[in-house]
Amino acid sequence: MRDSTQLLVIGGGPAGSTAAGLLAREGFDVTLVEREQFPRYHIGESILPSVKPILSLLGAYDKVAAHGFQPKGGTFFAWGPEEWDVRFADLGEGTTNAWQVIRSEFDELLLNHAKTVGVEVHEGVTIRDVQFADGRPVSATWVPTKPDGAKGDEQGGQISFDYLIDASGRGGVLANRYFKTRRFHDVFKNVAAWAYWKDAKQLEKGPPGAIAVCSVPQGWFWAIPLHDGTMSVGLVTGKDLFNESRTRLGSIEKVYFEAMKECPIVLEMLENATKTTDMKTEQDYSYVADRFSGPGFFMTGDAACFLDPLLSTGVHLATYSGLLAAASLSSMLRGEIDEDEATEFYNTWYRHAYERMLVLVSVFYDSYRGKDYHFHHAQRLTHAERERLHLHEAFLHLITGVEDLADAKDEAFALAAEQLGGTPDMSPMSRYNAAKKDVPTAPLTADKAVRGLYLTTEPRLGLSRIAAADEVTQP
Repeated sequence: MRDSTQLLVIGGGPAGSTAAGLLAREGFDVTLVEREQFPRYHIGESILPSVKPILSLLGAYDKVAAHGFQPKGGTFFAWGPEEWDVRFADLGEGTTNAWQVIRSEFDELLLNHAKTVGVEVHEGVTIRDVQFADGRPVSATWVPTKPDGAKGDEQGGQISFDYLIDASGRGGVLANRYFKTRRFHDVFKNVAAWAYWKDAKQLEKGPPGAIAVCSVPQGWFWAIPLHDGTMSVGLVTGKDLFNESRTRLGSIEKVYFEAMKECPIVLEMLENATKTTDMKTEQDYSYVADRFSGPGFFMTGDAACFLDPLLSTGVHLATYSGLLAAASLSSMLRGEIDEDEATEFYNTWYRHAYERMLVLVSVFYDSYRGKDYHFHHAQRLTHAERERLHLHEAFLHLITGVEDLADAKDEAFALAAEQLGGTPDMSPMSRYNAAKKDVPTAPLTADKAVRGLYLTTEPRLGLSRIAAADEVTQP
């Protein structure tokens, strides 16, 4: 690896590959280091339609579309006593708008695409240390990643950079190791346990290729059909419930199957199927860093924040933050805006997107009380959590961003009233499929400007400035 680069990206997942690829397409010098050798396993297989335009900007859409991933027509919810669909065709395009992906293949495709647009990629490289000068990261010490259990002398080097994009995932090089700014939420302290099945029946309800999301007394199940003929089936439950059940039953697999007895839809799909893998687990703690960017750095994807997987927002937030970071850095490096403006814009809009999704997850969890109330009660935002998240403003963001989503707007008003002291009758989001447009996720017009700046993709990616007289109040 060379000794210096203009931009260093740590992490080759969707966040890192998106940011790196977009910046390279803008003509900047980008080096990306990834700890693993791709392809590597990763969970988070259900993709939202919002990823598609970002892939188009990246120039990777045709590659993803041609790969053969399972088309995803939407989501089927069996939530409490009600069932309903979210159909992506209702967005107005008349076609399937997303995919269910095998992440090892999807992530490798994006990383390889980054190489083709000019990113210098080094796999099997671990960042050992980051060096700072005057409060900003300026260089990093790297070593080859060793296989598990391997011993021996390490040989590596040091690379200096002008700016650092931390896309290191849940490991969080900057937030965890150096800044110590990661804060775990009081809610969504859950555990996911999952396995893969072959010869599962296709879901008979809902849109073609849909993910099934089915609540059970202990939490909820996902069922995701994949293009290799397997199905990803996972249970999400509270950590305390999981530990109690595991102690009582003796194994993770028994916890999984006991919960499945309460889920007739999943049981029917797996009636003649065979489990082909051992159980996998992950603790789905939701967290957020105090600040996503600052002097010399941007945190993208899970390195900045992580959200409960209920609404399949992981790849959306990863690619969206990669887009915002690339646009902010592009305009800053071209001298169109200064560093404070770039980092403020990024902090505002990535946090906005994250908190909006957190509100929606909270609405879903709050809308159903199962036979075992404990799990769903544990997902409610506490008073202290609501104050820290400035949820009053978050509800306003949600409401003003979804004028055409009448049902979601009603739910947001009702939940806002409850959180602020009222006691309205909360109904489940059974009319969610009435949505006709996607929720806007980017400040693409002047009326969405942050301190006079908004995202633009033409004639090149960056931030545009509006006249001071037209400036809109910051969200």
